[in-house]
Amino acid sequence: MVADAGGVRAAGRPSRSARARARAVAVTSFPPPPAAIKGRQHELRALAAALRRAPDAPIVLLGGGGTGKSLLACALGHRVARHHPGGIHWFRAGVWDHRTLLEMLALHFGAPRASDGCGLRATLATRARTFIVLDNHENDRAMARLLETLRGCPVTWLLTARRCLLSGVSIFPVVAPLAMGARPAFPRVAGLTALLRWNPLALDIADALVGSRAVAANRLRRWLLERGAERVAVMDDEDDVVEVRLLVDWAWTRLPAGARRMMAVLAHGQGDHIGAPSLRVLSGAGAQAAGFLRRLRRWRLVQEPLKDRYALHAVVRRAVARRTRFSQARFFAHYARLLERRPDLLEIEQSNLFAAMDHAHQVSSLGASLRIERLLERL
Repeated sequence: MVADAGGVRAAGRPSRSARARARAVAVTSFPPPPAAIKGRQHELRALAAALRRAPDAPIVLLGGGGTGKSLLACALGHRVARHHPGGIHWFRAGVWDHRTLLEMLALHFGAPRASDGCGLRATLATRARTFIVLDNHENDRAMARLLETLRGCPVTWLLTARRCLLSGVSIFPVVAPLAMGARPAFPRVAGLTALLRWNPLALDIADALVGSRAVAANRLRRWLLERGAERVAVMDDEDDVVEVRLLVDWAWTRLPAGARRMMAVLAHGQGDHIGAPSLRVLSGAGAQAAGFLRRLRRWRLVQEPLKDRYALHAVVRRAVARRTRFSQARFFAHYARLLERRPDLLEIEQSNLFAAMDHAHQVSSLGASLRIERLLERL
């Protein structure tokens, strides 16, 4: 995701109009403050203090899938925004290589696009202190090159990752909130807390299922036990969180086919989020799309990082992707046509544009690459 709550002048006190624009962007672009963040106040205070002491030292929020790293990063960004007149910004790093990351940041900050990052470095150097979140970091080599290229710029870096083999960063472990105190974060499903290993994402979904009266807590517990929730097993990867996968399995057979198709689209999309109109078209949900989305939101299976734009948590995404298929060529065709017709959407669809560019490179299509390059030139 690319998000920005900045845009103020680098030197001196920002003008009133600039501050108004920054506030407007903050409301519409940066992920909104979490409605509830349970058991994290001590961590927020500790992280804010660490940023004040050493603003140039990158911090990595490190923890397993579903432990609340992104939520904590979002809450922290809003907490420290007033100390970053250059704005607070959000990017999903994922597995992108360093050249793609540099180009994404350059486009976002209005810097010259250069493979060595010199234009971006010069642009950031002239801004007031800026706070940047690089969410879901997965490529250590690319991240090391990016951070070294931009070292010395007045930027406070915050990364989230499930694993990290970087030196020169401060690691901040993230575990399930309230777990150490043995207090349930979700009282409605307190009896499932230990079975779901205190995983905040699993408990949040279970709480939604029980709260919406889709299933009683005791029946859900019995179902989970029958499917081996308490057994020790090998995970396929960091995102294969069994407790979440089983809850997705429970919901999957009870969702309408159109809602399942929507989840498949979200699971295989390579951008940060998908707008409701695109989701409706790509899933073929038609006029029923709004109803399907209401069901998915009520069960907390989808996230809405920006208004009317949807995504899956990486762990839910993994659980859905393993049981579905969706053609990347369809994503390319949809977004290429959409952005050629609606260039005003280029900024909000930037990550989907980069995903289309990646697809064009993978299939070695010169025609597709030229289409994307023409769109990039409009940014």
